[in-house]
Parts: sequence; structure tokens; C-alpha cells
Amino acid sequence: MRDPIRAIAVRLTGQKRRIFALTAATIFAGCLASSAGAVESQAPNRDQTVDRAVRAFMQTVAHDVTQNGPLAWLKYFDAGPAFFMAVNGQVAFPNAAAAQEGTRKFARTISHIELKWGDDLRVDPLTAELAMVAVPWREIQVDTAGHRVDEAGYFTALAEYRKGSWQFRNAHWSAPVSTGH
Repeated sequence: MRDPIRAIAVRLTGQKRRIFALTAATIFAGCLASSAGAVESQAPNRDQTVDRAVRAFMQTVAHDVTQNGPLAWLKYFDAGPAFFMAVNGQVAFPNAAAAQEGTRKFARTISHIELKWGDDLRVDPLTAELAMVAVPWREIQVDTAGHRVDEAGYFTALAEYRKGSWQFRNAHWSAPVSTGH
């Protein structure tokens, strides 16, 4: 069977052929726009889903760190080569291996830790698998000698959904630094 559009185009001549081509192009463009609109209309739903999932993830992180100590962080740091962590503008862990080692060393010095995120948690869904998070934080740390340290600051991170769960692909902690004035 011959292509019906080609058969019509062969029978048309001159101006009719141009009109037919313009009409076909307009219909084709309309179909593309319609399918693009369908994808765009799904974006708000996707964003809401990601927002809810990342907010739940952040609460789980704070709960687990408070209940299980600093080693709980290791479940939430991406173990891949993309991971890094900065603290107060300096790279603290250039990769996942350094983060694991540093977290284990830190955990040996802490007898209790309590992490609380602030009420102003911001989630910026970038894709279905990536979201930026930003939130004030407060933390109480009690070291093995019984010394208590209360800290507060701001946390930002790129959260990534991989292998069925959310993880931090990278993170930055900041705390106000005393200027000595």
C-alpha cells in the first residue's frame, strides 16, 4: 500500500502543493506543541511529588542522626565519585571515601548528637531525581568527655534519587564565624 500523504502530494500541483505542505506542517507542529504541553502540565505534579519526598527525606535524616549518632550520615551520603562536602566555605571532604573516614572518626568522639532542621526548609525540585535543599539547622553535640556544644547555621545540598532512595550528592554546612570584635 502506498503512503496516502505522498499519493495526495503527487496529484497536487503548484500552489495546491504549497498549501497542502503548509497545512501538513501546521498540523504536525500542533501535534508537537500538544505533546510538549502535556509534559509541561505534568511538571507541577512532579515538582509537588519531589518536594514532598525530599521533605520526608530531610526529616528522616534528622531523626536518624539524632537516634543513631553521626554514623547515620553514611546512609545518606552518595558513595559515588560526585560526592563532596564543604563546611564554612572550605572543602571538608573532597569525595565519598574522605566523608566516610571523617564521619567515622568524628563519631568516635561523640556520645550524643541532636540535629534539628529549621522551619524554613526550602526544596527546589530540579528534575524527578534531583532537588536542591536549603535549611537552617541547630545541633547539640555531647562529646565522650561530657562537653556540650550547641551550634546553629545553614545547610544546603543537592539531593539525588538513586537506587530507590534519596541521598546527598553534595552538601555544605555553614555556621556564623566569630569575628572577634
